[in-house]
Amino acid sequence: MAQSDPANNQPAGYVPPKVWTWDTPSGGAFASINRPVSGATHEKELPVGKHPFQLYSLGTPNGVKVTIMLEELLAAGHEGAEYDAWLISIGDGDQFGSGFVEINPNSKIPAMRDHALDPPVNLFESGSILFYLAEKFGAFLPEEPHQRAQTMNWLMWQMGAAPYIGGGFGHFYQYAPFRIEYAINRFAMEAKRQFHVLDTQLGKSEYVAGDDYTIADIAIYPWYSVMMRDGYGAQEFLSVHEYANIHRWMNTLGQREAVKRGSIVNQTSGGPEGFLRERHDASDFDNREYPENP
Repeated sequence: MAQSDPANNQPAGYVPPKVWTWDTPSGGAFASINRPVSGATHEKELPVGKHPFQLYSLGTPNGVKVTIMLEELLAAGHEGAEYDAWLISIGDGDQFGSGFVEINPNSKIPAMRDHALDPPVNLFESGSILFYLAEKFGAFLPEEPHQRAQTMNWLMWQMGAAPYIGGGFGHFYQYAPFRIEYAINRFAMEAKRQFHVLDTQLGKSEYVAGDDYTIADIAIYPWYSVMMRDGYGAQEFLSVHEYANIHRWMNTLGQREAVKRGSIVNQTSGGPEGFLRERHDASDFDNREYPENP
């Protein structure tokens, strides 16, 4: 077994075994939700509400993408976008229930069903859900080929980039059981590279994919606005004040009423805007909860 190095608070001399085995839980703060196999661990049906869309989610950046999109669609007059948003507690293993796994074999939030079709359409992966909704309602996805391609480029950029922000930088900076200089440096460099990519793009146009607000903005906003404001407590460490174009863009989006509403759905705590554990009707926003000490 490798010996620890107290001076650096990191393991020293680790040599990977010839064959990896899952001997102990791993993953630091999220050890309970990580395992090397897929599938359900218990039988549990999912609740079904009254609306066409049944969303099973949590207010993480990936979950917030979908609730912002649904609220934007409703704000634009698409009544068919009404939805129930059920809270999935990943810490309690709700994502491993049989009903959830039936929708998403990958056991990650968000998962959604469109009950407007018979049989219902199962949807998972936040980018896929945004694309499905954009096509279904003809909204937030340009039809002109160049603009549409640009929008899809940036949507896929976010899907590929975010794991380096969350599972990479965020994990090793905040959640890992000990801090490893090499890992933090590697992912801090990648985080700042991504910030520069996005900041440079937003220096060319009002929104990410051009002059129009699209699903690319909706996908990117939850991840990168969090990083600019309070993500992992690393704002000073990453010098996020340097990215003026990102701040301009995220402040513009943050003033949209649909973004405000979508950002608090399926949250279990929150800031001055309050939070809404589940959303089953527009009137639920009038009964949101507020933290005791915002």
